[in-house]
Amino acid sequence: MKKIILVTLCSLVVVVSFSQDRTISSRQQKKNDRKEKVNQLIKQEEEGALIFHKQSVFGLKLTSDGYGAFYELGRLKTPTKTNLYSLEIGERKHDKEEKLSRGDAFGLLVGNPFIYGKINNFYYAKLGIGQQRLIGGKGNKNGVAVTALYGGGFSAGLLKPYFLDISDSRTGKRSDVKYNDNDSVFLNPSVINGASGLGKGFNELKFVPGLYAKVGMRFDYGRYNEMVSAVEVGVHAEYYSQKMPILLLQKQRQLFLNAYAAIVFGRRR
Repeated sequence: MKKIILVTLCSLVVVVSFSQDRTISSRQQKKNDRKEKVNQLIKQEEEGALIFHKQSVFGLKLTSDGYGAFYELGRLKTPTKTNLYSLEIGERKHDKEEKLSRGDAFGLLVGNPFIYGKINNFYYAKLGIGQQRLIGGKGNKNGVAVTALYGGGFSAGLLKPYFLDISDSRTGKRSDVKYNDNDSVFLNPSVINGASGLGKGFNELKFVPGLYAKVGMRFDYGRYNEMVSAVEVGVHAEYYSQKMPILLLQKQRQLFLNAYAAIVFGRRR
């Protein structure tokens, strides 16, 4: 009986020791794999390469006529070329827009600020494809990868009527009014209390199809090749199937040219 107990205890000790060895070995292997991956990333960076399978990035941009945000999916084609697929949303503004506020007899502001003569908010949603080409890798000299970007695609222009809170000059009754060839009211600051709520007019969106093209440069400061942390600058051109009315008393355009600057962040794997 004692021999059986002794053999059982020895077996348990061997099993536990073997399990611990396997756990330690597994942890050590993961640590070694991670160290090897970092070494490879460092080597690739020293060689100026950007080696990955896929990159996912988000960006926030300011343009010369508005603002936007985008998501971009990239798939490596060659060590210097990446195919890009993007989605962007934003708003375009007229460069002559002027925001006004109405004051009472005591100089206090009354109502929401409004844009004089504005008849539509111009939003857009763009789907595009393009490419990114490596110009300069993340060498030890500067640690910045410089890439050129170009592409284009479909742009959906969305016009939302701009509503004003108006007071009737005879009855004093207030109402939300959009532009409908009513210049005598829409351009009369004395009856305008301010802009209506932001959500007003979304049920009257008008869709206008268009096309766009872009070129730009991206300066990536991301750590190794895993992270994307970059600044991007470039120019856009958009053309729509009709003129896009934004502001009264100003020329309406179908073609929009603008410059932009963006911050970009994401990951590669």
